[in-house]
Amino acid sequence: MFVSRLLCRASPRINTCGPVWCVASRFSTQPPAKDASVRYSLGRPVLSLRLPAGGLGRFTLTPMLTTVGDLLSEITAKDPGVQSASLLNGDGQRISTCTFMETVLDKDFQLIINDVTHNINSLGQGASHEHVLGVDDMKYVVRLLHSALSLPQQLHSKHTNLLGKQEELRKQLQPLETERVKMALEAESRTTQLGWAGLAYLSLQGGFLGYLTWNVYPWDVMEPITFFISLTTSMLFFAYYILTKQEFIYPHVKDRQFLHFFHYRASHQKFNVHKYNELKDELAKVDGDLSVLRNAIRRKPERTA
Repeated sequence: MFVSRLLCRASPRINTCGPVWCVASRFSTQPPAKDASVRYSLGRPVLSLRLPAGGLGRFTLTPMLTTVGDLLSEITAKDPGVQSASLLNGDGQRISTCTFMETVLDKDFQLIINDVTHNINSLGQGASHEHVLGVDDMKYVVRLLHSALSLPQQLHSKHTNLLGKQEELRKQLQPLETERVKMALEAESRTTQLGWAGLAYLSLQGGFLGYLTWNVYPWDVMEPITFFISLTTSMLFFAYYILTKQEFIYPHVKDRQFLHFFHYRASHQKFNVHKYNELKDELAKVDGDLSVLRNAIRRKPERTA
């Protein structure tokens, strides 16, 4: 846009129809189309028209910055089927490509695409309000340029800060992690020992009852004994459910005992479980932020290419 404007200002031209309109005129032999209009959207005029390919094109205009040549270039780039495009004023005279759209929008004009005429009604004298929005537009453009230029530096700076924070968190976690591993191994060992102890107890109980049944007492005596032992065992399982609100499932029981032994050991060694969990959560968050940031840095060269 800026290059075309500079070329237009630098190249001499002769206008016999005033400072805006050029001499050349062109009339279309096709009937005028009724599918083109200019409407305001978010404070800016938007040109909507039906392109030769059949799609609807919308072109946002900045009256004080956009020239006729810029608009025609956008239309040509939007639809490869556009072979020729030009703007005519109400008298049928071709408008110079160096003319700003602010002047064009003050009066009715015609847009000719591939010999098809689109009559576009004017928004009225001074309707663009560009003199009011110009400063805000320039500020917006400056912010966009600043963001585009400083974004890579900001990304790398944030990446460096996150790496430093990650390293600091790992240093704080290293002694806690070493101590946690030791306590976890000890709790796992005690949990396994408890499981073997339970198996040994049940084996001894079964063997002892078998010995009493076949060698000491008759079955008429042992039958009620075994019944009450089974009933007591069932009551113990039910009591476990009442106390823990969990079914007596061996993997769950093992995990529960592991946590019991672990926290018991942590309380004796004054291991700060709450601080350890906070550091682990913070480290996981930093790792996630680093992953997202690295993906953004990798995509940046691809978009540039």
